[in-house]
Amino acid sequence: MSNGFARRLVALTKKEFRQLLRDSSNLAIGIALPIVLILIFGFGLSLDVKDAPVAIVLEDASPTAQDAVAGLQLSGAFRPVIVASMRDGVDLLERREADAVVRIPADFSARLAEGGARVQLIVHGAEASRATIIMNYATAALAQWSLRQQDRGGNAQTATLPGNGTVTVEQRMWFNPTNTSTWYLVPGLVVMIMTLVGAFLTALVMAREWERGTLEALFVTPVRPVEILLAKIIPYFGVGMIGLGLCLIAARFLFEVPIQGSLAIVLLSSMLYLFVAVGMGLLISSVTKNQFIASQVALLASFMPSMMLSGFLFDLRNVPAVVRYVGNALPATYFMDLIKTLFLAGNVWPLIARDCAVLAAYAVLLLGAARFVTRKRLD
Repeated sequence: MSNGFARRLVALTKKEFRQLLRDSSNLAIGIALPIVLILIFGFGLSLDVKDAPVAIVLEDASPTAQDAVAGLQLSGAFRPVIVASMRDGVDLLERREADAVVRIPADFSARLAEGGARVQLIVHGAEASRATIIMNYATAALAQWSLRQQDRGGNAQTATLPGNGTVTVEQRMWFNPTNTSTWYLVPGLVVMIMTLVGAFLTALVMAREWERGTLEALFVTPVRPVEILLAKIIPYFGVGMIGLGLCLIAARFLFEVPIQGSLAIVLLSSMLYLFVAVGMGLLISSVTKNQFIASQVALLASFMPSMMLSGFLFDLRNVPAVVRYVGNALPATYFMDLIKTLFLAGNVWPLIARDCAVLAAYAVLLLGAARFVTRKRLD
């Protein structure tokens, strides 16, 4: 590296840092918005079910029947309401004042003594994911009671529940023993914030300089395009790493999400993806050269796909093939897969090697394309 190159790069980088600190909108997007996203996704967004209203139709008033629904009444996932009849329970379900109806039939105790008792569970299915969770929670609570009955009285008094019968199922949740969606969402925040700072903010700032003519003024100086791009990358790379630090601190100490894998690999993979995001932002701004267009393109090409098509909110295996192919073409998909594995499962080396190689290839491709379209010429 020549002395001239280093001197020009240091001078340009100082200019970029001063410009970054002077513009409050840049700091708001780069620092304040990640903090807001951490709080919203960590506390405001949850895929868990709590205090779900459930109507309990207790046609059998025996102590055995009351004991059967005790697990629902004591669970924090449900807010049970005892109703007099099935008609009342259905009315609550139709008015959306109840998410489910649990019916204990009048012959429950008698059939239980014969080994063939059944419980009816009706769930409102307007929200499919919530309905599935409620059904699983309720079935699990009733199944636990069934197992307790089996332990007390032997196999002769075992309630027959959907999917349970007389088979004892030993359940264990790997990589998320608390079964909470926070552990699933918080690692994905790293991807969102890296994309926001790297692609969206970089595209916005670079395009603004094209509009104001700042870059045209630089073009008449001895600086080279690669020096301009490096000077742009360094400050926003630093802002992105600050966002990463905020995510890691919040994950560990605020939401108590473990980091099972190597912290060094988490940092390395995040840096790779940040190069990808910055390269995307530089490429978008160099092509559009307009703030409004650059912000819209960055939003549609980076942030929204990272949220909707990377596996952040739902599994890509459940979407149509065309959408799945689009999702698998996004660099965010590989980083999302990698960061969740590092947080929750640990160092899975074949996956780490594959995803890091893909991210490195995307970084070289996008930064190279950004360098190609950024030339010292006036159109």
